[in-house]
Amino acid sequence: MSDVESGAAGLRGGIATGVGSWPGADAREAAATIVGELGELPHLVELPARGIGADMIGRTSALLVEMQFDSTTRGYRLAQRPGAVSRRAHDLLRTDLDALEEAWETAGLAGAGRSVKVQVTGPLTLAAEVELPGGHRVLTDSGALRDLSESLAEGVRNHVAEAGKRLGAEVLVQVDEPLLTAVLEGSLTGPSVMNTVRAKPEPEALHVLDTVITAQSGPVLVHTCADRPALGFLRKSAAAAIGFDLAAIGTADLDSVGELLDAGKYLALGLVPAEPPSKPITWRDIAEPGVRLMDRLGFRRRLLADQILVTPACGLAGAPLSWARKALGLAAETARTYADEPEALTFD
Repeated sequence: MSDVESGAAGLRGGIATGVGSWPGADAREAAATIVGELGELPHLVELPARGIGADMIGRTSALLVEMQFDSTTRGYRLAQRPGAVSRRAHDLLRTDLDALEEAWETAGLAGAGRSVKVQVTGPLTLAAEVELPGGHRVLTDSGALRDLSESLAEGVRNHVAEAGKRLGAEVLVQVDEPLLTAVLEGSLTGPSVMNTVRAKPEPEALHVLDTVITAQSGPVLVHTCADRPALGFLRKSAAAAIGFDLAAIGTADLDSVGELLDAGKYLALGLVPAEPPSKPITWRDIAEPGVRLMDRLGFRRRLLADQILVTPACGLAGAPLSWARKALGLAAETARTYADEPEALTFD
């Protein structure tokens, strides 16, 4: 079965979704907003403003099987036994699932065969951000990296099963890899600026990433907010969809975008600014770059309906709440236009 045929599992073009994070700390308000604005593909919201255990790394620690994190002055490290960080991460994730379930039922979506998205930190970024007890990144220890990726793969599978059971929904997994390019290029530092972390060879990095992707029963979207997303690498992965900020794509990357589409991958295009723009914008401003991308690549515009999802450029945790809501509305309106009449769109 081709990637595009996997739409029955909750992944399809011509719809909008969020990247993950959201401003504020009110889980119920956030869940209600997400479900209301993103009816086609709502997501389990992330609220990093709540502090340790709620950020993308700490949150993902709540999913790991037989592994746990503790906090350090620099972030997180592997721990021998569950502690306050693990308990807090589990409690916050449970609160968020409860809030989404409540919003889901209030909207009448329970048992309606709808789809929902959950986000997890990918194994390469997780291993780049978390330290071993000695202070080095997990990424530098092949055995620890393997254990972490396998623990994450099982934990995400369990998380998906619980979310699907609670909501009566199909679950799409988004794997966030913001540090992917740095991992592949070897631009990360060690415990001090004098130490460097060697570049991870592509075959090894691909195996680590695919360990998590292929363990899932449904489609997986890999998202990266890197300034130079590693599109060629991601095309080789088992992911059904690739998400990135379209503004981060240069002329040299266009061939890679075309190859992703040719390979049948869905693209979650970050088209809506994550921060309020300096002047008001409309859905037409948001829609134009995606349309021009198809035209420049020589693809029929119908691909906007078949293989393109519309998202904000990155997470919205740093945005004012008013703009976060506006951003979702613009994404949804743009996606509807892509789905309905992409061939008819004209721009000055």
